[in-house]
Amino acid sequence: MQRLGDFRLPPFFNYPPYFTLQPVRETREKQVQLWKDLILDYCRSQKIHTISLEEDFPLFSNPKTERSLSHEAKEVFLAALVSEGRAEWMDKGHKKCLVLWLRIQDWANFLINFVKDNGLEVMTIEEIRSGTDTRGTELEGIDRGVLMRALRQLEQKGKAAIFKGTSADDEGVKFSV
Repeated sequence: MQRLGDFRLPPFFNYPPYFTLQPVRETREKQVQLWKDLILDYCRSQKIHTISLEEDFPLFSNPKTERSLSHEAKEVFLAALVSEGRAEWMDKGHKKCLVLWLRIQDWANFLINFVKDNGLEVMTIEEIRSGTDTRGTELEGIDRGVLMRALRQLEQKGKAAIFKGTSADDEGVKFSV
C-alpha cells in the first residue's frame, strides 16, 4: 500500500487511467467520486484547508507511476466538491479552493458539542484554533474564515455571542449551551 507521509493512498492512486479524465460517463462519475473522497480524506487528515491549482499539491501527481492530473482534471474534481457544498472557490478565476471536509453547519455542530462536552463557556478565537483544549481535535488549526462562519451560524441560533476586544487576540465567543 502506497503512502503519502502518514496517509495511506487508495489502490486507484496507482492506476494510471485515473490520472486522465475518463470519456465514458459512468467511468468518469466513478472517477470523480473517488477523487472527491480522496481529496476530502487527505485534507482532513493533514488539516489542509486550501488547494491552489497554481501550486503543487501532493495528491495531484504520482511519481511512482509518473502520472499527474491535468489542470482541467483538477478543476473538474474540485468543481464537483464545490457543487456539493464541500468546497468553495476563493477567487473568480477558480485558481484557489477552500476545502470543507466538514460543511459549515457540521463545523457549528461539532463546535457546540465540543463546548458542551468540555464544559466551556467563553473562549477566544485563537484558543479555539490553537489552545490546549482543542489540541488533537478537528478544531486544532481550523481555518479562521470557516470558524467565524460556523460561529456566526451559532450566533444566529442564539447558541453563541461573538465579542470583539481591543485587539484581534481578544476576539472571542461566549457560548450558551
